[in-house]
Amino acid sequence: MDRYSALRQTARQLGVDAIALVPGPNFERLYNKSFHSHERPLVIVVPAEGPPAAVVPNLELKSFEALGFEGAVFDWRDQVGYGGAFEALAAHLPLTRLAVEGQVMRVFVHQALSAANPGLEIVDAEREISGLRLVKTPEEISILEEAIRISETALSETVAQVRAGQTEREVENLLTMALFRNGAEEHAFGPIVASGDNSAKPHAHSRIDYAIQPGDALLFDFGAKFGGLNADITRTFFVGHAPEEAAELYQAVLAANLKGHEITRAGVTAHEVDDACTTVLESSKFADLIRHKTGHGLGRAVHEAPQIMRGNHEKLDSGMVFTIEPGLYRAGSIGVRIEDDVLVTDTGCRSLTTYPKNLTVIG
Repeated sequence: MDRYSALRQTARQLGVDAIALVPGPNFERLYNKSFHSHERPLVIVVPAEGPPAAVVPNLELKSFEALGFEGAVFDWRDQVGYGGAFEALAAHLPLTRLAVEGQVMRVFVHQALSAANPGLEIVDAEREISGLRLVKTPEEISILEEAIRISETALSETVAQVRAGQTEREVENLLTMALFRNGAEEHAFGPIVASGDNSAKPHAHSRIDYAIQPGDALLFDFGAKFGGLNADITRTFFVGHAPEEAAELYQAVLAANLKGHEITRAGVTAHEVDDACTTVLESSKFADLIRHKTGHGLGRAVHEAPQIMRGNHEKLDSGMVFTIEPGLYRAGSIGVRIEDDVLVTDTGCRSLTTYPKNLTVIG
C-alpha cells in the first residue's frame, strides 16, 4: 500500500506538482516519528506521481533511516550549508508548483525552496493537507484515550493534595510529576494552573508568589501527550468553599458544556455546536463574561480543525475529535471553564473525557 496515496490525490486535486512536508503533525502522522524543528531544515517532497525525495541534515541521517523512506535523500552538513542540498533536490525533482503547510512551513525553508527552483510557485495548502487528519483512525482514538486516561489519573492524584496556602506553581509541579509518573511522554502544552483572579485569564501562567485562598476558583487546563496524540482537559474546582455567585457562574458553564454534548453528531455544523453552547451562556446573567468560542479540533496538534465557532459551517463527520470548552471570565475576580474531548459519531458523540464535572470543593 502506498502510504503517500492521500497526499498524491490531494496534490492532483490542487493542481500542483508535489506537496512538501516539514516536521510537525502531518509529518508525524505519515511516519509515526517526530523530528524537532530547529535551524537545520528537513523537508520531504511528495510528488503527485513517482517516489518522494528529501533534504535532511547529515546529523539526522541515522534517525531518518528509521522512517523506511522510499526516495532520494540529499543530506548536508553545517560546515557547507543546505543550499546545495536544495539545488540537488531541484535537479532531481523539477517543480513548477508546490503546495506547503502554511501554518508550519518556516520562511527560511520557503526561501531555500524558491532559491533552488527559480520561478517556483508555492501555494498554501494547510487546510487541504491538515484536512487529511480530520477523521481519526480507530488506532488514533485508542491512543488518545490513553493520553486522556493518564491526564485524568494525574488530575485525581493532584487534586487530592491541594490545600489553601499552596502556590499555583507548587500545584503545577504536583500535576507535572503525576503526569509523568502515570505514563505521559510529554506535556501536550504548558499546563495552566490558575486560581483566584488569575483564573479569569484564559491562558494564564502559574504564579510563584500567590497563595491559594479559601473560596478561590482553581482552574486546571492541561494534557498528556502519548503516542503522538494530545489530551486537552479543563476542570475548575473551588478551594474550601464555593461562594454563591461563583457557584451560579459554574452552573451556567456546565449547562453550556452539556448542551454541546447534546447537539453534537455527524451532519451538524461547527457553527451549530458553538451557537447552541454560546446561546446558553448568553441566556444567563453572565452574558457579558463570554470571551471565546466553544472549542477546536484535537489530535496530533492541540489546536487543529475543525474550529467550533459561529460562522464555521463545516459539517462534522463521524470520527472527528474536538473540544467542548465553554467558559466565563470576570476580569480581576474569577474564571470557570469546563473542557471535554469528544468523538463525533453517526448518532451523537462519545465523551473521551470522563472526569466528573459536578461542582466540586477541594482542600
